[in-house]
Amino acid sequence: MVEKPSAPATERNRDAILAVLEVEFRHSKSVLEIGSGTGQHAVFFGRKMPWLGWQTSDRRQNHDGIDAWLAEASLANVRAPLDLDVEKCAEVPGAYDAIFSANTAHIMSFDAVKCMFSLAGRCLPTGGRFCLYGPFNIDGEFTSESNQHFDQSLRASNALMGIRALESLDELARENNLQQSGRYAMPANNMIVVWEKLAAGAC
Repeated sequence: MVEKPSAPATERNRDAILAVLEVEFRHSKSVLEIGSGTGQHAVFFGRKMPWLGWQTSDRRQNHDGIDAWLAEASLANVRAPLDLDVEKCAEVPGAYDAIFSANTAHIMSFDAVKCMFSLAGRCLPTGGRFCLYGPFNIDGEFTSESNQHFDQSLRASNALMGIRALESLDELARENNLQQSGRYAMPANNMIVVWEKLAAGAC
């Protein structure tokens, strides 16, 4: 039996994120989580929001850990992970009116971030929500000294990683018929940013 992986930060941030998702996804029925990681968020949010069908996804190497969490939780509304690499994915099976992703944009290359926004633009119906959690820069500035240090450590590890400018993400959103509709301050200098899918030609 595979031992369940554990990300301590997930346990610390889940309640604050839940408070936002309960508002933003209150009218949603099916959520695609991009980059489910350990699977901890999926289990926690799926249990707390039983009206949602929660579709996990990640690269294949993370599936065993996600499956271990899902097997223990045995939640009817949380589905086994899709094999999803945003840079290689042309189409995602299933229909979704919401997308959630946590702590992904800064560990992906910017090309991969572009692909994630393109995927969101293709998958979501008009009025669908894309909620992205993590650290962001605003107006060309880090929002805290700790985020600056975090960015430096990311780039030292891999030059393609780094905290993204919110203005750049808004531009990617516009290119994919999405518009920022909300921004929430989160603990530890993080945020949740929400983009809504506009009607065709509305951008």
